Amino acid sequence: MLNAMLRRFIPDYQKTGDPEVRRRYGVLAGAVGILLNLLLFAGKLAAGLISGAISVTADAFNNLSDAASSVVTLVGFRMAGQKADADHPFGHGRMEYLAGLIVSLLILLVGVELGKSSFEKILHPEDTLLTPLTIGILVVSILVKLWMSWFQSALGRRISSQTLRATCVDSRSDAIATAAVLLGLAISRLTHLPLDGWIGLLVAVFILKSGFGAAKATLDPLLGQAPDPDTVKAIEDVILSHRQVVGIHDLVIHDYGPGRRMMSVHAEVAADADILEVHDVIDHIERELNRRFRIEAVIHMDPIQIGNPEVDRLRELTKQLALQVDPSLTIHDFRITAGPLHTNLIFDVVVPYEVKLTEDEVKQQLSQKLREQDERYHAVIQVDRSYVL
Repeated sequence: MLNAMLRRFIPDYQKTGDPEVRRRYGVLAGAVGILLNLLLFAGKLAAGLISGAISVTADAFNNLSDAASSVVTLVGFRMAGQKADADHPFGHGRMEYLAGLIVSLLILLVGVELGKSSFEKILHPEDTLLTPLTIGILVVSILVKLWMSWFQSALGRRISSQTLRATCVDSRSDAIATAAVLLGLAISRLTHLPLDGWIGLLVAVFILKSGFGAAKATLDPLLGQAPDPDTVKAIEDVILSHRQVVGIHDLVIHDYGPGRRMMSVHAEVAADADILEVHDVIDHIERELNRRFRIEAVIHMDPIQIGNPEVDRLRELTKQLALQVDPSLTIHDFRITAGPLHTNLIFDVVVPYEVKLTEDEVKQQLSQKLREQDERYHAVIQVDRSYVL
């Protein structure tokens, strides 16, 4: 059924890497959300007025806020699909993340308002009326929200959209909230206990928890997060599959929205290699990365000495000593300059952010260990903080 719907509304729906196809996915999700949430709002509002239950009325306005969230989703995807221009050379892809953040804030607002209304109902309980019409409307609402959650989750997986994942969480939360409201009304009817306000308060807490989780998921790419490890490994495999590249380091990926990523990386090549040949290989790798991952790559060539027994020995020695300072340290760009009185060991050491040592402490400890091996060794160390590799 899903594929039939996608074929009807989204030409080339399988090309999910295409920004225009992504935009159409978002527009479809937003339009469906607006229509169904407005229908649910009308039904629940009627049920709430009939039953006199604050939890049902609050749940109705929760659906109204969901309709507003769907409008935000639709607008966000349309804006994210705009092409790059002079003022925004990297495009407008991050508008999708901003839309997801706004949806999350609306979820939190609904949770706060529902909590306030429920607390007032706890302080001033009122009798509620559970009619077959109210039960029917709430049951239909639960089923519709579960379908919407599945629908949004399926679309979100296809286009890897944090915004649709946030709305999926919202819809699932709504289904659970409505089920709790229905259960509370049923228990109140059977026991004559004033549970309406308490159930509403529990629903509010659940909604707030879902809102915080959705907000974090959309804030992470806006603030700049480490890329997916599987993507990093795939990029590394592509680069190292070319024999001219013997190692890579300082891989950094900038996310400007889905399908709009840029990366830079240092590729180690033999110092005595044909520079024209290596340059051609690097250009080929950049095009290959763009074709396979839709990522604009800039690769910096780092020439290193290969096949020199003394350089290889000292490189391995330095690598082992770095592991003694901290098991997560790695080195690169290693070279030496030998003189009559001392030998300069020049290299970069990568220090992951979780390492507690300061940069000066890393330099001091590693330099000391090298001097203990031979007092003629003089370390010239550049510390790099690790982004990925």
